[in-house]
Amino acid sequence: MQLDATDRRILRVLQKQGRVTNAELAELVNLSPSACHRRVQRLEGEGVIAGYVALLDLKRIGRPTTVYVEITLSGQSDEILDAFEREVARVPDILECHLMAGTADYLLKIIAADTEDFARIHRRYLSRLPSVTQMQSSFALRTVVKTTAIDI
Repeated sequence: MQLDATDRRILRVLQKQGRVTNAELAELVNLSPSACHRRVQRLEGEGVIAGYVALLDLKRIGRPTTVYVEITLSGQSDEILDAFEREVARVPDILECHLMAGTADYLLKIIAADTEDFARIHRRYLSRLPSVTQMQSSFALRTVVKTTAIDI
């Protein structure tokens, strides 16, 4: 799908103000409300806009600790990868799981209340993941940059 300058303006606004009304959005991008609504519907229908979410403040909900976990598996067969991915998808504390190129096979992003809570997550879930031969955890000390907005 080709995005024109107006589509890009709409997407920039929606990434930062997902709850903006259609009338406000139309004014911000210099369109009529009906034309703006049609464009947003088209962007949603074509999958450019995948969905809308509320972003939570992790400190205020008691889960301020972010841990990155590098996972190395015993092999790279489809069966091993599929079994790992099936089980890791069931862990409620994992925000992201990425199949990686490099030294680790997977990189997980996990949120926890504190180190004790991470220890619980490790014992209850991570240590039981199939085919794991090595696991290395790194705790984020401070977040320097955090955004969900893509420069478009």
